[in-house]
Amino acid sequence: MTDWVQKTVEDGGYLILAALILLENLFPPIPSEAILPLAGYQVATGAMDVVPAVLSATAGSLVGALILYAIARFGGRPLLERHGPLLRVTPRQLDQADAWFDRRGPVIVLVGRLIPGVRSLVSLPAGLSELPLALFVALTAAGSLLWNTALISAGWALGDNWQDATHLMDEVGTVVYVALGVAVVAGVALLVGLRARRRAEAGQPSGRSSER
Repeated sequence: MTDWVQKTVEDGGYLILAALILLENLFPPIPSEAILPLAGYQVATGAMDVVPAVLSATAGSLVGALILYAIARFGGRPLLERHGPLLRVTPRQLDQADAWFDRRGPVIVLVGRLIPGVRSLVSLPAGLSELPLALFVALTAAGSLLWNTALISAGWALGDNWQDATHLMDEVGTVVYVALGVAVVAGVALLVGLRARRRAEAGQPSGRSSER
């Protein structure tokens, strides 16, 4: 399968790269962790330029995410549950995604684009909750741009050893995902704490008032 992807990307260039990343968002036969380092290798050989490669991959990511967003927004929960196996989601996953999204939707969309297995899933609660389209596009594009740039750059740097980037993602993936999760939780906790402190300070009477 990897050989087929390599030949397909080599023959098709940027358009095929965008199409493969689009499909990876919907029905991923091959994860982006395998496709993007290959594109980086193509940059190293001179067959591609880094900026068009990153932009093509990001365009594919965005279109794929918009398709899932539209399915959720206009089809609603019943459609997602009916076609859950096709979309790789279960009712329990939808419940969890809804709960996460209700608390910190925009943060989840942005950070979720950096986490395999979650990257596509975050588009569904975004659509169900009718997150403003412009905000969804901006967050998805930003997160996808970071992810695509990182993996294409890794393949570019490794050159002939581009497949090591895929193996490295497999080996350190759990550590990276846990670190991202901890960072997100810490950030959210900090924001909640600051807001609670501000509300408490706003509700406190001034010292002069209390003396009276």
